Amino acid sequence: MPDDALAALKQYFGFDEFRPGQQDAVRHLLEGHSTAAVFPTGGGKSLCYQLPSLLLPGLTLVVSPLIALMKDQIDALQRRGIEAARLDSSLTLDEYRSVMDGVRSGQLRLLYVAPERFNNERFREALHGVRISLFAVDEAHCISEWGHNFRPDYLKLAGFARQYDAERILALTATATPRVLDDICSGFDIQPDHAVRTGFYRSNLALRTTAVSAAGRDEALLAAIQARPVGPTIVYVTLQRTAVDVAERLQQAGLSARAYHAGMKDEERAAVQDEFMASDSSIVVATIAFGMGIDKSNIRYVYHYNLPKSLENYAQEIGRAGRDGQASICHSLVCTDDLTALENFIYGDTPDPESVRGLVDDIFAREAEFDVSLYDLSSQHDIRPLVLRTLLTRLELDGYLEGGTPFYSAYKFKPLVEPDQILQRFDGERRQFVSSLFATAKQGRVWFQLDPAQAAGDLGVDRMRVIRALDWLGDQQLLEVQAGGVRNRYRRLRLPEDAQAMAHELFAYNVKREEAETGRLQQVLDLLGLDGCRAAALGEHFGEQLEAPCGQCSGCRGEVEVVPARTTQAIGRELWGRVEPTVHAAEEALGTPRAVARFLCGLSSPRSGRARLAKDPLFGELGEVPFVDVLAWVTACQNSDNH
Repeated sequence: MPDDALAALKQYFGFDEFRPGQQDAVRHLLEGHSTAAVFPTGGGKSLCYQLPSLLLPGLTLVVSPLIALMKDQIDALQRRGIEAARLDSSLTLDEYRSVMDGVRSGQLRLLYVAPERFNNERFREALHGVRISLFAVDEAHCISEWGHNFRPDYLKLAGFARQYDAERILALTATATPRVLDDICSGFDIQPDHAVRTGFYRSNLALRTTAVSAAGRDEALLAAIQARPVGPTIVYVTLQRTAVDVAERLQQAGLSARAYHAGMKDEERAAVQDEFMASDSSIVVATIAFGMGIDKSNIRYVYHYNLPKSLENYAQEIGRAGRDGQASICHSLVCTDDLTALENFIYGDTPDPESVRGLVDDIFAREAEFDVSLYDLSSQHDIRPLVLRTLLTRLELDGYLEGGTPFYSAYKFKPLVEPDQILQRFDGERRQFVSSLFATAKQGRVWFQLDPAQAAGDLGVDRMRVIRALDWLGDQQLLEVQAGGVRNRYRRLRLPEDAQAMAHELFAYNVKREEAETGRLQQVLDLLGLDGCRAAALGEHFGEQLEAPCGQCSGCRGEVEVVPARTTQAIGRELWGRVEPTVHAAEEALGTPRAVARFLCGLSSPRSGRARLAKDPLFGELGEVPFVDVLAWVTACQNSDNH
């Protein structure tokens, strides 16, 4: 390891030595190799790009889906005297300009962005000519279709890294099975011997379980908390309303508990987080929105009030406990009734076969080169946006489509000085161009509206000249410029031999993912009911073999309980008499059995959202019933009516 790396580790981070795995990852990067790092939550992944950013000559670009992590890390880095910034939708125009000035000048060493930022045409244009010494991808398991949190935007990151001549890539994750790590290395062209995996098992975490019924869960949680010494505690729940309800019940018992979920205002969430960070006794009842990037070392307890969605989620969430190495307890309340809500979320993502066929027919009936609003496409074919992007990505991966640069179809701007003063800055052809550009825009009371493609056609220039002109005028603080109406470009590479067969394949792909996700839930139940060492079984899932049982989990302690079977609810035929009028009245949104089942389970879709069906009294009427049972019941009722 170079001396300057050890010196920087001491000077900026206050450490005399690296944690396990960090030294190998940093050494690979400084030697010019792309690297993968699989460290457990709290294992120090972020230092693997923060330290090299101080020693490499160009920009370190960090791609992360976690805005909270970006903010916390940047605050900490700036306190250490390291120039770092982020780009996200919360920045003002002046803040955005300041960050990009730092990128262009080379003053900024670290820039954090979300993967979706690469859909921003202005950002992609601004990166050209910037030396990117390190392209770091956090949560890199999202590149894998067989990971627990596949995101289509991640599949394209490797292409962007190559497009901008990134000199090396660092792919980071806490939750990669051997199969997912293979996907990461393949996707980012990382040699297997440059993949660093540290031990997953942490001996200070005791994995405990209690089998509960839904009715007895609150009492079990309260009893567990009150029986143990006070300490910083996270209670994980599935739904936002559950977070509020459980926090209130704990408060009524005299405990210092606060709810935290994505539906709260930013300032409310910040206040809860700040209080938790400063306290040695507070309890946060949270959805998974809480804890990502939270650097609190002395969390003593992590409770799962609801079942986690997967072993990967479970591992991430319990990994937030005991980062100081002290004994901590991770206690799961196992209730099979949770399966209904978790499974229904999964089933709600699967579109109808008719929707997939409509999408295929639409895409391949277009010109060879086309652009489209994904929002409009989602609404038109009743396919949720993330699922739609995944299907289009599949068509790209299978060689039918080639995605181009997304672009904004609508710009608006307002002059910050008098237009005449702006024109006085230019001479000759440039002055005429800017004047014509203003004349082409549609003027409102305050803002000018402009379609760059139409303006370019009217003025006989390239569209990028219009974009660059607006960006330059914005950078000079002569205009305030806002872009919107994202449209995605595609080029058709070939036509399917059989469009119907393709649609069937794509629908089958969704069903396969549905089966994989429900299978993950079963893996969680299997682990939490295991008559044996749970820590060993969890480690094995992530490719680690323990030398001996942990001796402290519920399985090792002989605390294996029978988990109560899921309660079932019969659906009476009389309900169909109340449902049928709604189905007929909203035929466009509820035209298939699957759409009706989604509606009754309280699962929205683009069409049902447009029809405002969430306000219907019957929306969610069968929210406690498994989706597959509701779908079978709806199908039987409709078949009975047809006969």
